[in-house]
Amino acid sequence: MRRIVLFLMTVLMLSCHSAAAEKAKIVFLSGTPSHGRMSHEHRAGNMILAEALERSGLAVDPYVVPHYGYPKDKKVLADAATVVIFCTGHRGHILRPHLDEFDALMKQGTGVVMIHWATEAEKGKPGQKFLEWMGGFCDLDWSVNPHWTAHFKDFPNHPICNGVKPFNVNDEWYYHMRFVEDQKGLTPILFDLPPAETLRRKDGPRSGNPTVRKAVAAGQQQTVAWSYQRPSGGRGFGFTGAHNHASWRSDGFRKIVLNAILWTAHVDVPADGCPSETPSKKAIEENL
Repeated sequence: MRRIVLFLMTVLMLSCHSAAAEKAKIVFLSGTPSHGRMSHEHRAGNMILAEALERSGLAVDPYVVPHYGYPKDKKVLADAATVVIFCTGHRGHILRPHLDEFDALMKQGTGVVMIHWATEAEKGKPGQKFLEWMGGFCDLDWSVNPHWTAHFKDFPNHPICNGVKPFNVNDEWYYHMRFVEDQKGLTPILFDLPPAETLRRKDGPRSGNPTVRKAVAAGQQQTVAWSYQRPSGGRGFGFTGAHNHASWRSDGFRKIVLNAILWTAHVDVPADGCPSETPSKKAIEENL
């Protein structure tokens, strides 16, 4: 009898260990605060996403790095299925001093999700790496960053769009992104034609340029979220919204990003998308 009990306990322990090992580890990196309250809430936004994944019942293990910036313990990223980055962009990007080591991680097939300003890279090596990792980036003197209400009515046949219904959100939606040549491996996920008033500002690094003006005048829809399948097998996702922290209360907005996290981690996205409750106004203001 004792042998049977010991055997069953061993089987149970091995089963629990196996189940834990099968969960996809999702690491969230948060940049330091960069704007006023309820804007660019990097850590609080990441925590909303991580909590939703934790409660989803799916085979994921979300982990929000407890400090701002790149992990002090580099081993945190070693077994990550995907890395979610929400931070200041361009020269202030948390990956700027770590391009080579992060590139090595990407070459192993680890996924990456970049949110809002995190999609903005410097020209040269940083921009090139962003193209390799996620197929596109916000490029100064090419891309623009106006606030406008985007209406999303049509979606591609892609797992990231599972369960997503038409929605609209007013946010700082960057558009006219710099994409890989011929957009090979890239799928536009969210797109709309920005209204002309989004280009009412004078030309500047983030406000306008002749090329983007011509594109909008010609009625070319602009991609504000996209997926990318790397030739090597890894996956990336860029999402330009989330300036407004309250945008996470939009079910469609939130579901797209949650689905994308799963997809980049090579976790099957449920037919109805990743489940999550709509955060209350009180919940939205937590962790600020």
